[in-house]
Amino acid sequence: MKTNSLETTDIFRGAFFLCRGAELSGIRFRHNGRPIATFLITGEGLDRLDKQYRNGQALVNPLQFRESLNHLRDILFEKLREQDDPASHKCYAATGPASSRPGRDYAATRGRMRNGDRKRKNRGYQTRG
Repeated sequence: MKTNSLETTDIFRGAFFLCRGAELSGIRFRHNGRPIATFLITGEGLDRLDKQYRNGQALVNPLQFRESLNHLRDILFEKLREQDDPASHKCYAATGPASSRPGRDYAATRGRMRNGDRKRKNRGYQTRG
């Protein structure tokens, strides 16, 4: 079989190809207001696998698919963190980190979770009777 390559922005499609023996050869980013990731996939028989995927005939082991999906997400977020500079964000630059804003961590300073004191109180309507 001939080795070929393709690009996709669909993380599920990329995970399917990885499950079926293809390899991730890289990730590229485009910026159209926000970053858009493109996965570069290489391997044998990608045309046939792509046709199976588009026709709804794609079969993979669900555990292997989940692992491939998590692998792609890990690599994607690692690359995003490498590119990302928190000082460049408008909201971060204008206000600073959340801990420096007064009144934002009210619950945390009192040793409880936000909304933690409202959980499961007065839930008589949920009891079995």
